[in-house]
Amino acid sequence: MSQLPACPKCDSPYTYEDGVMLICPECAHEWSTAEPQADTGKVFRDANGNELVDGDTVTVIKDLKVKGSSLVVKVGTKVKNIRLTEEGDHDIDCKIDGIGPMKLKTEFVKKA
Repeated sequence: MSQLPACPKCDSPYTYEDGVMLICPECAHEWSTAEPQADTGKVFRDANGNELVDGDTVTVIKDLKVKGSSLVVKVGTKVKNIRLTEEGDHDIDCKIDGIGPMKLKTEFVKKA
């Protein structure tokens, strides 16, 4: 029997395989065995210096005007399930309730 790697999130030794995915029963973290666990090099940080990853929930810390519209993203707006990108000026692709798809900069959000 082959030894499965420990969970990269909580270091639990009780991981199990489900197809090509590895799953941790303690923290419910799932990761693929096909994709390498190496970092891409760029680390995304919020306004407080906390590291951000895909799927995080963040809170807007400043009123942000929506370009080309009269809408404003208010302070305290929670944005769920963010996606981090390295293209262009903005680091976060997300969908905000009541506004729709947007791109944000990490300097205007904090990890929730």
